[in-house]
Amino acid sequence: MLLLLTAFVVLMPLVEMYFIVQVGQEVGIVTTVALLLVISMVGTALVKREGLRVYSQFMTTVRAGHEPTREIVHGVCILASGVFLLAPGFISDVLGILLLLPPTRALVSRIVLRRTRRIASVIKATHSGRRVEYKGYMPSAGDVIDVDPFEGDNGI
Repeated sequence: MLLLLTAFVVLMPLVEMYFIVQVGQEVGIVTTVALLLVISMVGTALVKREGLRVYSQFMTTVRAGHEPTREIVHGVCILASGVFLLAPGFISDVLGILLLLPPTRALVSRIVLRRTRRIASVIKATHSGRRVEYKGYMPSAGDVIDVDPFEGDNGI
């Protein structure tokens, strides 16, 4: 995986430069630079819009008491999209625009969540509804109590 990432980081700028030169030879250097700038500006505005939308979905999910795993993956996709769109080059712009599209983010989300569920698990627990005071602390309805079981714990 590290080798693949290293190859991507080293080869991507070379491939980008090749495409920039090819487009520059076809349409001219001024048009090429203008095109790269316009794509970056429009992409930045789209990243902001989609980022705010995903943040709103994230907050709605959290307020409903659900795990915002899908929204977190979408947020990471939008962050990566912003990085790709700010980097000069046509290939990175295409990757950035693809990551901005909701269907692409949904596909990435499914893949990431499927892979991470194999290596991580989340345990949800509920309580009986009775309120228990612990050392002068009375938990409220929105509190999250993290409990680590230990040997000899016979429950209360």
